[in-house]
Amino acid sequence: MTVTVELAGEGSHELDAAGKTYAELLAPFDVSKHEVSVLVEGQPVPEDQPVANDIERVEVVRLIQGG
Repeated sequence: MTVTVELAGEGSHELDAAGKTYAELLAPFDVSKHEVSVLVEGQPVPEDQPVANDIERVEVVRLIQGG
C-alpha cells in the first residue's frame, strides 16, 4: 500500500505504509511527531494509530509555538 506523505511547504514522499503507524510515515522528514500534526482528509489523526488501508494521501503540518 503506497501513500503520498506531504510535509506542508517542504515536499512529499511516496512510502509503503503497510503495517505502519502515522508516526512512522514521518521518517523521511527531519521532524519529531511532537512538532507536527498529521492530517487525513483535513482531519487530525493520532500518530500512534495504524495507517488505514484506504488512505492515499497524508498531510503533515508543523505546529508553531508562540512566545
